[in-house]
Amino acid sequence: MSAKHPIIAVTGSSGAGTTTTSLAFRKIFQQLSIQAAEVEGDSYHRYTRPEMDVAIRKARDLGKHISYFGPDANDFLLLEQTFKHYSETGTGRSRKYLHTYDEAVPWKQVPGTFTPWQPLPERTDVLFYEGLHGAVVTEEHNVADLVDLLVGVVPIVNLEWIQKLVRDMQERSHSREAVMDSVIRSMEDYVNYITPQFSRTHINFQRVPMVDTSNPFAAHAIPSMDESLVVIHLRGVEEINYPYLLAMIQGSFISAMNTLVVPGGKMGLAMELILTPVIKKLAERRQQTLLTAQC
Repeated sequence: MSAKHPIIAVTGSSGAGTTTTSLAFRKIFQQLSIQAAEVEGDSYHRYTRPEMDVAIRKARDLGKHISYFGPDANDFLLLEQTFKHYSETGTGRSRKYLHTYDEAVPWKQVPGTFTPWQPLPERTDVLFYEGLHGAVVTEEHNVADLVDLLVGVVPIVNLEWIQKLVRDMQERSHSREAVMDSVIRSMEDYVNYITPQFSRTHINFQRVPMVDTSNPFAAHAIPSMDESLVVIHLRGVEEINYPYLLAMIQGSFISAMNTLVVPGGKMGLAMELILTPVIKKLAERRQQTLLTAQC
């Protein structure tokens, strides 16, 4: 971790609430006049989409599995090096993984490919990572240890499968059978590399639908935020004013020690209220460190 060049990482699967999360963080950064260098987790995939298809077939022929959740398809070393380099120098580089045609057309590329690596903006105050592996730890790599603020955004697993099913069928033209095969193929990596991260985070936002999701693979629509509750668990976060949060977030309640539950539609508000003072403290620590270094 670095007082001079702090890192904030949001870890969670695609569709877990990442749009709400990104909007909340960008609003906080703007309010606090923080310049953030943004890094996307998908940019640390090892393969383009066609290369990944080949890797999946090769693994299947060998009786093995490969998925975007695990180390075979992601460069954890490069991610670790990126965080370490930024924490030491405040510099680095980034690229984007182009998921759709809308993303790919401005780059004159096809979906499922990467943009070229480019330098991060100069003189930023914080590195903001959003992706699958912001708190990943393996025998060889410890990404979580380099992060100053770790935030988990995760739906319960049935909701996650519904989101994947609807997204992949509607946006990527995959069949229901292909999506189910992907879930089965990914399960070992999900258990070993994704779920353990949420025991390392400082704050978890877990979305729980209040409608029936018993058979996620028969779903045709994703439950809305208004059909959900968000369970927020905090650990190692100082000075959380629970009475203030309960007063400010209508319909919220305390369900357990260090656990606040809010209506799904209030998730963005809850993020702003909880995270703003935490990020402000990081910024103040950074300024104090810079002033001390100048003396």
